[in-house]
Amino acid sequence: MDGNSLMESAQSNWTLIVTVVSAVFAVIGAIASHLETRRQEKIRVETLRMHVDGASLDWGSAAIDLMGRMEMFAKTRRQQANDQSFETNKINLLMQLSSLIERGRMFFPNIDPQKKGAQKEGAYRGHRPPILDAMVFAYYELEAMNRQEGPTGENSASFFQECRRLLVSELQAHTDPRRRDMILGRYDKQRRSHREEALTSASSLKNRLKARRPHLEFERTEDDPEQEAA
Repeated sequence: MDGNSLMESAQSNWTLIVTVVSAVFAVIGAIASHLETRRQEKIRVETLRMHVDGASLDWGSAAIDLMGRMEMFAKTRRQQANDQSFETNKINLLMQLSSLIERGRMFFPNIDPQKKGAQKEGAYRGHRPPILDAMVFAYYELEAMNRQEGPTGENSASFFQECRRLLVSELQAHTDPRRRDMILGRYDKQRRSHREEALTSASSLKNRLKARRPHLEFERTEDDPEQEAA
């Protein structure tokens, strides 16, 4: 092979090497770009999660405080100056609770909206999640209380306490930083065992409320208790 042939062969091989190396770097660049895009997307999702969790924690803190005041109100109801004072304080608590229930729908939408309440507004279709059930049931119990109530009223405070515990447990599950569910719809994708336990607790509270308040028109106002306080 003469010198010209060797030079042409070398140039050809060099061109091939440059082409291959360029292709490799292009692939590496594309992979790096993809990984960076995924990293940035993960940061955006995590930032959104932090904002959502922060807002829901603010809501939850207000709900927990109010449930605590309701528990103390039940324990001290006979210490109210008179029936008028009792009713005024009760109405104020009911108004605050009603507002928190509605605000809670922003963080905890109804479950299975396509299966129930198709004739209602969008936010009220489906079944309430247990965290809002706890507050609605507490609303019914508070609404039914009176200052001079007999034995049934003695453990209203205990009922409020159980409602608050369910609320706290569900709020903790919702904001747990270790959860890997997506932000949107993550409550609806809770581990089945946890959801079943929460639904069982909510169902138990509902049945107890019915037994405690047999004359309460429960089903008629189930999804809109605040109307009764208007």
